[in-house]
Amino acid sequence: MKIDPRKALPNFALACMCALGLLIVNVAHAATPRPRFKVVHAFNGGSGGANPMNGLIASGGFLYGTTSSGGASGNGAVFQINPKNGAETILYNFAGGADGSGPQGNLVADGAGNLYGTTAAGGASGAGTVFKIAGTKETVLHSFAGGPDGADPVAGLTFDAAGNLYGTTSGGGTSSNGTVFELAAPQNAGSWTESVLYSFGTGTDGAVPVGGVTFDAAGNLYGTTSAGGAYNLGTVFQLVPGSGWTENILHNFEDANDGSVPYAGLVADAFGNFYGAATQGGQGGQDGGGTIYELTSSGGNWTFTPLYGVPGWGISGSFRNVVLDASGNIYATTHCDGDYGAGTVYELKRSGGSFTYELLYNFKGEKDGLYSFSNLVLSNGKLYGTTKYGGKDGSGVVFQVTP
Repeated sequence: MKIDPRKALPNFALACMCALGLLIVNVAHAATPRPRFKVVHAFNGGSGGANPMNGLIASGGFLYGTTSSGGASGNGAVFQINPKNGAETILYNFAGGADGSGPQGNLVADGAGNLYGTTAAGGASGAGTVFKIAGTKETVLHSFAGGPDGADPVAGLTFDAAGNLYGTTSGGGTSSNGTVFELAAPQNAGSWTESVLYSFGTGTDGAVPVGGVTFDAAGNLYGTTSAGGAYNLGTVFQLVPGSGWTENILHNFEDANDGSVPYAGLVADAFGNFYGAATQGGQGGQDGGGTIYELTSSGGNWTFTPLYGVPGWGISGSFRNVVLDASGNIYATTHCDGDYGAGTVYELKRSGGSFTYELLYNFKGEKDGLYSFSNLVLSNGKLYGTTKYGGKDGSGVVFQVTP
């Protein structure tokens, strides 16, 4: 089963049909859940926001994120959560016009504590925005026109060392298959300036990036596309700067033990290796629940290695970025895997060169949450994330898991 993320992202979980499978890639499997879960905050579906489509960032003892709907005007909100007591503060309500609407990507923060993100819709042309939140004030840094400059950004942003922002759009560009863009930071009180670094074409170079981009130490950018490539099942790509930016395809997904349809971006470890997730496939082909994979480089050549075939069925796997702890263990969510078809939180525990799967929590689809499209964030030894639905009012939750 394959979908167009630009059309199906907001309501994707409703169409997901899941059953519990078991896929193992060179690992032992230990799946005893540990009861170390709690709901930190339940969204009320109204002024407090509803339906978060991504995870959180931790800063200054608080958690920050976005909801894709709800808020004062029903167009989403930027929120702060106190993880100690679950208290929520709405920092900004999107009005749905020029200020943007429907944020789906995660936030990033600068050194001054300002927050930056994207909206998938709204803006001057209705094709999405890049925004900044300073305190409770929003500034639109760029409104996508929906043409060559890109459209419909659903991923978060990445800073470089100079304070410039980088991201992807899932639509627009020269072939309407998405872009990688830069927003150059203003000089001398000027404005932010957008440049398209790469427009995905109609063939083997990839199409429809849903995840963001990541830098290596040399200044190259890395990311994924959810479609396109040699098999039209997605790619891992590298962009190398020069007189322009040159794309190299590092992997074409085949829907075999490598997985397919990667919505998540890439995460780097301290050694320059990258880790990512595909939402379907695995050892059992397209019936699998996706994979967790590693990319390693030696002498300029990249090696793609599937680390684990995630339990699940169809496109049930990990939707957003994985997170690594200091020991190299990997944590992630699935959005409709598990005993109740409502999603899971899991760990891949590293032991030498192999990984052991451990189920940390099975969502029941009730007050504990339903369908996690969330990355996880590690803060003070605890994992935090969100679910799109479930909770007291069915509008999603912020949850905590102690691994």
